[in-house]
Amino acid sequence: MNENFMREKPVTGLIFSLSMPMVLSMLINSLYNIVDSLFVARISDEAMTALSLIYPVQNFINAVGIGFGVGISSVIAVNLGAGNKFRADEAASAGMALSFLHGILLTVCSIILMPAFLRSFTSDAEVISLGLKYSLIAFSFSVIISLSMALEKIFQAVGRMKITMAGLLLGCIANIILDPILIFGLGPFPKLGIEGAALATGLGQTLTFFIYSAAYFKLGIPVKIKRELMFSSSSIPGRLYSIGIPAILNIALPSVLIAALNGILAAFSSVYILILGIYYKLQTFLYMPANGLVQGMRPLIGFNYGAGEKKRVERIYDTVLLFSGVIMLIGTAICQFVPEALMSFFTGSPETIAEGAKALRIISAGFIISSVSVTSSGALEGIGKGFASLIISLCRYTVVILPAAFLLSSVSGPSGVWQAFLLTEAVTAPVSYVVYKKALRS
Repeated sequence: MNENFMREKPVTGLIFSLSMPMVLSMLINSLYNIVDSLFVARISDEAMTALSLIYPVQNFINAVGIGFGVGISSVIAVNLGAGNKFRADEAASAGMALSFLHGILLTVCSIILMPAFLRSFTSDAEVISLGLKYSLIAFSFSVIISLSMALEKIFQAVGRMKITMAGLLLGCIANIILDPILIFGLGPFPKLGIEGAALATGLGQTLTFFIYSAAYFKLGIPVKIKRELMFSSSSIPGRLYSIGIPAILNIALPSVLIAALNGILAAFSSVYILILGIYYKLQTFLYMPANGLVQGMRPLIGFNYGAGEKKRVERIYDTVLLFSGVIMLIGTAICQFVPEALMSFFTGSPETIAEGAKALRIISAGFIISSVSVTSSGALEGIGKGFASLIISLCRYTVVILPAAFLLSSVSGPSGVWQAFLLTEAVTAPVSYVVYKKALRS
């Protein structure tokens, strides 16, 4: 397929054709955490708390894979738009090699640091034991995750969204099937408990990687991964990291935020740590359609930016912002009208359900306005303005929300933490729009 279709087809139809497979892919991908949580919640509240504490580290590992993949995708798309296929091949090749190294480093560091990490948030021996059992298995798949994410972003860079959708779908189905079998020991399989949940997730991710690899060799794409190009350029790695590091931080900052908020909420009760963990499981699911839309936008906006089509870039941004706002409106309605039902999927405690429902109603009031920040950040990554995108994420996940959560919680208790989410979105949205417009003009 000639990649010029990204520059020639009508914007709205093109966004839907590229984004809808990604929306479905992201929804499917969100089921990994949701499914694990649903089954782990049946083990015990301690198991669910352990999963909540581990989530920031899991998110960071995924962030490195996805964020660096965004750098790969952006460099490929911009170079294809400019007609420089050789540089696109260099980006794909170097990206795969560096992703492999990232995976090894993440495996070693996460497993070594996990005992100290868990003990910094809880003294409950059962929670720590369950957390270590889960993390040892889950983090052993970090190399697979890194390579899979790199391949996923390479496919997305050339508009092959259906391949990534198929890979994620089949991997998720495998995870759903394996979860109850390995956790509860169905049929001839032993009962592995929380370790079974980790193994099911890892095996699902491995299947996705093999599907991507088979698709690359069997179907073929315009961009080629070549061994001789992996370390042939001194400038390509720097370009990948200049976009990838801000993108990694954009995705990893929520992990920092969760860890910091867990510290604030621990002063009140472990119930609120559980509520925050459940919220982020739900948030992953609720935000995924919008994030999928943004992922579909990135190669499209990058290709047109590389081709010098600035007016078309603006139309793409405006269209995605509108669609994202509609998606977040739906998410807001769900959290406002049935928050108890959402919480009850993860816990049977009446107290946790009641307090969690209050939290969801407060936090979700900022969902719609957050679409400005989400769209602006994704657009900036797509055109290679990684550090401008980082400014938005710093506002959302550290600069505004952490001081606000600390101050408001000292006045309103745990409710102050939930109020900080709403305040942060209200402050960050106008900042995001200004940063995007300024970066586009530069």
